[in-house]
Amino acid sequence: MIDEVKNRRGFLSLGLGAAAAMLVVSPVEAAVRRLPERSLNLYNTHTGETLKTVYWGEGRYQPRAIAQVSKLLRDHRTGAIHPIDPHLLDLLVSVQRRLGAKGAVHVVSGYRSPATNAILASYSDGVATHSLHTQGKAIDIRLPGHTTRMIGRAARSLRAGGVGTYPESDFVHIDTGRVRVW
Repeated sequence: MIDEVKNRRGFLSLGLGAAAAMLVVSPVEAAVRRLPERSLNLYNTHTGETLKTVYWGEGRYQPRAIAQVSKLLRDHRTGAIHPIDPHLLDLLVSVQRRLGAKGAVHVVSGYRSPATNAILASYSDGVATHSLHTQGKAIDIRLPGHTTRMIGRAARSLRAGGVGTYPESDFVHIDTGRVRVW
């Protein structure tokens, strides 16, 4: 009888712990959940293309807008398009809001095909062989009027993925992988 009560208490504790964990949201989720719409203004530095779109509205991600973003963030070397992680877009919106940044996010690199990534990795130690760019989960950006240090600090404060700051190349890498900094 005592063992049965202990097992029930343990089970209930486990259940309550799991329920509490579901209530905890990341700072990115908390910041963007309150927005009735989530929009981005993007400028691709390699193609010159721009896009202003509402990618989340009416209580859900908008597939057509996500497809437009994915096209703009395509591998500019090969033209390959890959679906972009919508949470990456939420992360971009959160970084912009944290900085009070207005205007377009300048995209240096979005999706990279595995072939492009392999070529870049062969030339530079700064390119990961299994980069999240190849999964549509990473982006390299600039925000006019903000230094890489400012952007990196804002992204790191969200504790929502990887952040790499490259002041010598004037961009910040942001991804939706595990939290890490370089």
